[in-house]
Amino acid sequence: MSKTTHHYIGGEWRPSISGGTFKSYNPATEELVAIAAEGTAEDVSAAVSAAKAAYNDWRLLPAPRRGEILYRAAEILTERKEAISRLMTSEMGKVLSEARGDVQEAIDMAYYMGGEGRRLMGYTAPVEMPNKFGMALRDSVGLVGLVTPWNFPVAVPSWKMLPALVAGNCVIWKPGEDVPATSAAFVEVFIEAGIPTGVLNLVTGAGVTGAALVKHPDVRVISFTGSTDTGLGVYTQAAALGKKVTLEMGGKNAIIVLDDANLNLAVDAINWSAFGTTGQRCTATSRLIVQKGVKKQLVEALVEKAKTLKLGYGLEDGVEVGPLVNQKAMDKVSGYMDVAREEGVRVLIGGARADLGKGFFFQPTLFDGVEHGMRVEQEEIFGPVLSIVEVETMEEAVHVSNNIRYGLSSSIFTENVNQAFRAIRDLTTGIVYVNHGTTGAEIQFPFGGTRGTGNGMREAGQAALDSFTEWKSVYVDYSGQLQRAQIDNRE
Repeated sequence: MSKTTHHYIGGEWRPSISGGTFKSYNPATEELVAIAAEGTAEDVSAAVSAAKAAYNDWRLLPAPRRGEILYRAAEILTERKEAISRLMTSEMGKVLSEARGDVQEAIDMAYYMGGEGRRLMGYTAPVEMPNKFGMALRDSVGLVGLVTPWNFPVAVPSWKMLPALVAGNCVIWKPGEDVPATSAAFVEVFIEAGIPTGVLNLVTGAGVTGAALVKHPDVRVISFTGSTDTGLGVYTQAAALGKKVTLEMGGKNAIIVLDDANLNLAVDAINWSAFGTTGQRCTATSRLIVQKGVKKQLVEALVEKAKTLKLGYGLEDGVEVGPLVNQKAMDKVSGYMDVAREEGVRVLIGGARADLGKGFFFQPTLFDGVEHGMRVEQEEIFGPVLSIVEVETMEEAVHVSNNIRYGLSSSIFTENVNQAFRAIRDLTTGIVYVNHGTTGAEIQFPFGGTRGTGNGMREAGQAALDSFTEWKSVYVDYSGQLQRAQIDNRE
């Protein structure tokens, strides 16, 4: 049975001012999941007005009290974890175990950022003049616009929303258009947790909705996760208006396997990193850079492993790989099969749509004979496709890994501690793993990438607060008389 979802603006669930709607479908069964309000610039303006009206009271609420609301949200989210996970699987397709992990990330982040309500720490430093005190404090920015993707419909919004809220900002959130029902269920958690009217607002829709949020003059921060091309467009528009922008964009992540690697460990990690979430995550492994001496044995094991993967609806027992999210994704991934043939790549397994009768399923695919610089090695396919590149040395492997548009996550498998530490030093990605796949970030560490993956900002950990706060330097003179700077005539 399908759901009807609305915007959440100023403490009320509202249909779109235009009356427009759009639909989300189960990508495994192609059944209707939700009919959602289609946001317009007018809906965004209404949400901004509600946030603006709520901001002063929210920023003045002591930060520990704001943190306590996040603690309550964590507890409610824990109670609803299974229901929201199942809804997520039905709406965007990832298997149930992965959906549970998605929700758990938000639970962990809510507890972590709730604690920041008592740790929004600044610092003091010595000042030059006598009888004078100096300190630096974090301050809220104001109104924050969040634009998030469909592939992690609870985890990614939590990385942005929770630090923004605990820092005293009000939020207008535009989620991915494939997940309106899951997004509404996430907002309901905060309503029950006691978030004040106007502090958190949800406007669902597509590109028009996001563009209106980016352009609105009262929104001071834009935090975006999505494709690199779209993100750069957001960056350009927002920067022209003087906004603070955080970008988390594409990835083309590599696992390096050296001749001395533990192959059993590597096979399991590569299989999960390449085909988990059907390859539809920015941290997915889409390149395998393997040293020549171990390539034959490793590739044979990967082919055999891929043959055992069970495709299907993620709520069914034993399913390991779900569908692509929609027909557009299917067309994109299928199109890269033509690119592979044009480039002379060998398809070891997969390479076509999987016929399960219905749904957007694609076979787990391994490309061999891939050369550095080919399109299938350089471009983000965003599906269950792994390109294998053979190299002679570790130095060549690191060069191939680094020499690409993106820079999110990388990994090396080796039993040599010296090689491992050289890789840690030389790999130029925001995340580096040793003897682990390219996925699985934890909320207490900064998350983000270099080059075309981001703009230097980070999510999660203490670094997340930098996106949603401003520094305020404070000087207190308790001398009782006006003092003038005496060093180099400074004022």
